[in-house]
Amino acid sequence: MPIAFKEWAVTVRALAEGEQLLTLRKGGVGESSKHFQLEHDRFFLYPTFDHQRNDLVRESHMPELRRALEEGVWPDGEPPLHALTRDGGIHQPDRVRVRAWAEVAGHFTITDPRTVCELSPFYVWTTDYAEKRLAWKRRHPLHVLLLRTYRIPRPVTVRVKDEYGGCRSWLEITRDLPFEGTPVLSDDEFASAAEIIAGICESRVPELV
Repeated sequence: MPIAFKEWAVTVRALAEGEQLLTLRKGGVGESSKHFQLEHDRFFLYPTFDHQRNDLVRESHMPELRRALEEGVWPDGEPPLHALTRDGGIHQPDRVRVRAWAEVAGHFTITDPRTVCELSPFYVWTTDYAEKRLAWKRRHPLHVLLLRTYRIPRPVTVRVKDEYGGCRSWLEITRDLPFEGTPVLSDDEFASAAEIIAGICESRVPELV
C-alpha cells in the first residue's frame, strides 16, 4: 500500500505550493520507538488537522491555512473553524485530498536553536513553534528533512480512518496513488535553496548517513 507522511494540512499545502521546503520531526508518542525514524525516502503527503493551531502559523500564511481547511471534506460541507479541540487543534474532516508527494533530498539533525531560526525562510510556522519542536525531548536532536515536492496531476480523495489518528509520522493508505506529476520548483530554484539549507544545517552538525 502507498506510504504517506503525516503533517499539518497547512504545511502540506505550503510544501505543495513551493512555499515550504522542509519539515522538522522528533517523533510522537504514536511512533513505535517513540522517536522519529526516516523509514522511507519517497512518500505521499497526508494532510492532518491533529494539533494544528492558527496561532502557530505565521500571519503572512493565514490564507494558506484557510485554503487547507477548505480542502478537507467536512460532514456539513464547511470546515468548523470554531470547533476547536482542547489542545487547540481542529476536528478531522471525513476525507482529505492528497495532492502531492515528496522525495527526501537531505536529512540533517540539529540541536541549536539558532539553526531553527536561520531555517525560518523555508517553513511557514512561527519561529516560536519551530523552536518548541526542538525543545521537546531536549536530549534528542531535531530531524530536518529537506523535501523535493511534486504535485500529482489530480488530487486523490482519501477517507480519514480511525487508525490514521495519533502522533505518528507514517501511514499506509488503502487506495492507489500515483507517483506522477511535476516538481513544485524548477531544478535551479530547488538546487539554490537546498544549498542554503544544507549550509545552515551542516555549519553546526554533520549530515546523517
